Amino acid sequence: MSAELTLRKEIVAQGAKLAASGLSQGTSGNLSTRCGTGFLITPSGTPYEEIAPEGVVLVDRDGHWNPALRPSSEWRFHRDIYAARADVEAVVHVHPPYGTALAMCRMDIPAAHYMIAVGGGDSIRCADYHTYGTQALSDAVVRALEGRLACLMANHGLIATGSSMTQAMWRAIEVEILAKQYALALQVGTPVLLTADEAAQVLEKFANYGLMAPRP
Repeated sequence: MSAELTLRKEIVAQGAKLAASGLSQGTSGNLSTRCGTGFLITPSGTPYEEIAPEGVVLVDRDGHWNPALRPSSEWRFHRDIYAARADVEAVVHVHPPYGTALAMCRMDIPAAHYMIAVGGGDSIRCADYHTYGTQALSDAVVRALEGRLACLMANHGLIATGSSMTQAMWRAIEVEILAKQYALALQVGTPVLLTADEAAQVLEKFANYGLMAPRP
């Protein structure tokens, strides 16, 4: 089996898990993985259970693809994340309930829980709002991901990156759990945030924690 076919099958397999994980519904969201000098991405408007490996779209670094296929309308920020971040091998973009709810309020997730480290910093930023599929949105996402591994997207959803598709999916789930916990804490009272030193200590410990460790 070729390396590209393996990656195509992995996208199909992970896409099939999105609904059950609660990360996305219907045809919302998109998955991609770096492939050579370009990337493979889920097709536009296709239910995940109907995506076959050959239907996953190969997009080159200049934004070109086989005209017989149509990639997700969000392909630009996938391309630009890969261009900006050599450490990223996979990108998961989803619309889960709690992460999206915070994004609708244009809120960052602060260091209210030590698992904030899953996002690679002491906060998970919310990227500025721009119309989906635009270069302006892509630019905002790349800014929000600077020094981070995940971000929210104002009035939209969330993005998680990883050194593998498995890691990116795990990170997306962890960010959604964190968003849920933060949203519930806001209903109870005012969450007490970790200090800068406490957050830094957690980040250091997380360098080789479970799926945080880079994967080949």
